[in-house]
Amino acid sequence: MIRYAEALRWLYGLESRGIKLGLDRIAAAVEVRGHPERGLRFVHVAGTNGKGSVATMVESILRAAGYRTGQFASPHLQRYVERVRIGGRPISEREAANRIEELRADTRLPPLSFFEYTTLLALEAFRDACCDIVVLEVGLGGRLDSTNIVTPDVSVITNISLEHERILGDTLAKIAREKAGVLKPGVPCIVGARGKNVRRAISARASSVGAPLRWIDRDFGGTWNDRSLSVRVGERQWSGLRLGLRGDYQGDNAACVLATVAELAERGFEVSDAHIHAGLKRAKWPGRLEWHSGHPAFLFDAAHNVSGCETLARYLEDLEFPGSTVLLFGAMRDKDHRSMLAAFDGRVDRRIYTASELDRSEQPRRLARIRKGTVARSVRDAVARAKRAAGPDGLVIVAGSIFLVSEARALIKNVRTDPPIAL
Repeated sequence: MIRYAEALRWLYGLESRGIKLGLDRIAAAVEVRGHPERGLRFVHVAGTNGKGSVATMVESILRAAGYRTGQFASPHLQRYVERVRIGGRPISEREAANRIEELRADTRLPPLSFFEYTTLLALEAFRDACCDIVVLEVGLGGRLDSTNIVTPDVSVITNISLEHERILGDTLAKIAREKAGVLKPGVPCIVGARGKNVRRAISARASSVGAPLRWIDRDFGGTWNDRSLSVRVGERQWSGLRLGLRGDYQGDNAACVLATVAELAERGFEVSDAHIHAGLKRAKWPGRLEWHSGHPAFLFDAAHNVSGCETLARYLEDLEFPGSTVLLFGAMRDKDHRSMLAAFDGRVDRRIYTASELDRSEQPRRLARIRKGTVARSVRDAVARAKRAAGPDGLVIVAGSIFLVSEARALIKNVRTDPPIAL
């Protein structure tokens, strides 16, 4: 669709404005646009890893319960419209183009960044669709993220690890303080983060604004029993839960989800046990421990930081393939490459390094100096090399960056994709 491509070209041109943290511009923008966030109800999800999984499971349960849902996520995996979902489906290209053009033509708006325009677009789409509830994922940090313009029914903070240290701070406590900026007076927050310094930082923010906290391991938690999950929230217990999302770590995420649903129930959202079982089982999040069968098989996981790589490496422990296990890896320049690559020591037979189209991608030859591996000229070349190295009975793991996963996945699955953008 030509109009969609042209609208995206203009929106992507705003990348030169970079990441602009702060709420002044988005506050002015929603004022100009008639406050699309008012009248909507939200679940606001912050954290390092797990935001997308928690948001997806919450949305899936609420949709199973018959609510008209909105979901906002970033970045997109294959297509820009994935960022704004209504009833579990991305908005159409036509709607995206119309909304981008309308916002572009509004001369009253301040100079917004790519992400601020997208946040505003999403809020207007959710309002116009009369969504009963919106699951809103934080873009970066929390305190100064443009999504923090809303007052939710429930806030969630998933686990916290080091990320974006130049922006958020170089310690877990500093990062936790930024994430805890989403806390609002009287709004309960479900906390899936652990660690003394992290919890102290979140508790301090909660005390200052008057936000009640619900802690994992104290107020709620999950336990695996073979392949099913049991979750406790207060005095309530759910057993025999099956998750559509893979990985044992999803147990913590699912526990956060049910604690969130329990808080929503106290605020008028009726959700039955049947809705919970169905929603958890149906939840899907492409590019996160996503399998693609073939010869060789492919495993796509957007592990983009140390914690994500370590979690992926633990998942690999129980896998057995008669062929070789090959890691196809690429990452952004601002990551801890040494620790990310060390996570896979003893877990993979070969490594192939490449770079996505983004300018911020680390050069593959620098990765090869950290851990020995083959340097590929492009993602297409890397996929071809990985296939040969794995053999028909092997496994190729694509990880290190969601942008690399996007490019490789598009090639393997032959799916349509929009240009990537690191915002």
